[in-house]
Amino acid sequence: MAIFHKKPKEREHPEQLTPWERFQRDAAENHRAAQKSHHSWSGKRLRIGDKLPKLKSQRRRLLFKRVVILMGCFLIGAGVAGYFISPLSHVQTVTVHGNDQLSVTQVKTATKINPGVALWSVIGHDQRTTKRAERAQPQIGKVTTKLVGLNSVRVTVKEIRIAGYLSTGQHYRRILENGLILKATYSQPGGGSPIYANFKSGHRLATMIAQYAKLPSAVKHNISEIKFAPNKANPERVHLYMNDGNEVYATISTFASKMAYYPGIVAKMKTKGVINLEVGAYSYPFKNQNN
Repeated sequence: MAIFHKKPKEREHPEQLTPWERFQRDAAENHRAAQKSHHSWSGKRLRIGDKLPKLKSQRRRLLFKRVVILMGCFLIGAGVAGYFISPLSHVQTVTVHGNDQLSVTQVKTATKINPGVALWSVIGHDQRTTKRAERAQPQIGKVTTKLVGLNSVRVTVKEIRIAGYLSTGQHYRRILENGLILKATYSQPGGGSPIYANFKSGHRLATMIAQYAKLPSAVKHNISEIKFAPNKANPERVHLYMNDGNEVYATISTFASKMAYYPGIVAKMKTKGVINLEVGAYSYPFKNQNN
């Protein structure tokens, strides 16, 4: 009589497996996965030689990328080096704009921007160029540069205008509208700017220059001389000699605001005379002046 052994019934839920049974199940699954990875889709077992073409192709692509990167870096470096040693990297022409009282040569000398200078030392260094120009030519207030075309530079300057000439006895020194008195002396004052005389106090002179700078250009150009002439009633009194033949008395602290009335007052005057702007604003002919 045959004895049949009943096959153990598999447990329905993985949670009912013992730790040993779970270990055996996981090992069997891992073995099947490893066997499957060594076979192709057709069931044929894969050999190491079958994988070599793919590895070689990957290595060729990686090598090609590296060669392209190295060649690109080399070409860029060669191009930059070639540019810096070529004439294109140097200033070919320089044009100057914004100058009025300074000549083109003075601006180029002060900024040191001339043909042949490296472009990279000029473009983008306006602040450094301005400081260098100010030291060489105090009348330059600001410098801006712009690249035009491949290697031409346009230089734009902002001048500090001349406020006049300070009389120092036998010589004259130029004064700028920012209050700076230049060291250079002249035997004769330049035209178009007034002479400042009898100013002993630096504070009075600085205030007078600041007031003068606020005037319209037409009124500025009509002033020939500004003489400090204080009296007991007005310690800030100044006496002006105008190019149109009139004379003006004014106060330093209110000079700019009061001189705004000058053109209107002159238009109503029938003869040359004196215009007093110290208190109010009135005029009288020379024959009746009483200083």
